[in-house]
Amino acid sequence: MTGLTGFLTLTRREILRFLRRPRNTFVPPLVTNVLYFSVFGVVLGGRVGKMEFSGVTVDYIVFILPGLVVLGAISNAFENSSFSIFHGRWNRYIEEALTSPMSYSRMVAAYIVSGATRGLLVGILIAVVGAFFTPVGVARPLYLVAFALVITLLFSSIGVVGGLWADDWDNLTMMNQFIVRPLVFFGGVFYTVESLKSEVVRTLTLLNPMVYMVNGVRYGFLGAAEVDPNVSLAVLSGLTVAVMALDAYLFRRGYGLMD
Repeated sequence: MTGLTGFLTLTRREILRFLRRPRNTFVPPLVTNVLYFSVFGVVLGGRVGKMEFSGVTVDYIVFILPGLVVLGAISNAFENSSFSIFHGRWNRYIEEALTSPMSYSRMVAAYIVSGATRGLLVGILIAVVGAFFTPVGVARPLYLVAFALVITLLFSSIGVVGGLWADDWDNLTMMNQFIVRPLVFFGGVFYTVESLKSEVVRTLTLLNPMVYMVNGVRYGFLGAAEVDPNVSLAVLSGLTVAVMALDAYLFRRGYGLMD
């Protein structure tokens, strides 16, 4: 019971931390995605016209919406957990959690759940913004929920690793801006895999895990995907469990936590 109370308390603290600063948490993705939808969806979308994939034809703005939801959700999930861990290390208040009777697995779970919560909220916000630009439906709600949970939990878990590894604030910015975001942009957000003419480029694209995340969420919204959603969900779920186990192991070893 003590461990559960500690888990709930730490989770609540981390969630309240970003809820109390909406200007930092929700306003930036709101403004950024209004620009994305305006430029890529309305201006360029009018020139691109329709997108056809897996036997489905949709407007370009509808096609890019799932990818933008993924970009916002995973970026914020990663940022929240990595910042929480690193900020706690930097200001040495993470020691309060480490010395509590809470188990390392529950401690890690609190950081992961709070990060995933932020990612989900931002993802929902982006979908709502998109709805102001184009009608949005949900063809496969169970798949959409499943993929949303898995990808936010995965990147929140990766954020824990990042927060433990980072030596300074620049490391956190570098990981988000130069690793996470480029993978998303080359993960089929703005184009279909089928449209790639080069077999080599297509093969390299399919090695990008973001392709499966974007296609999974796209399947939830539109009911069509270029990659089997069941395979994608199984692989991503396995990867999420593996990274969570790594987080707990690193905490037990004291990696990045002990001077």
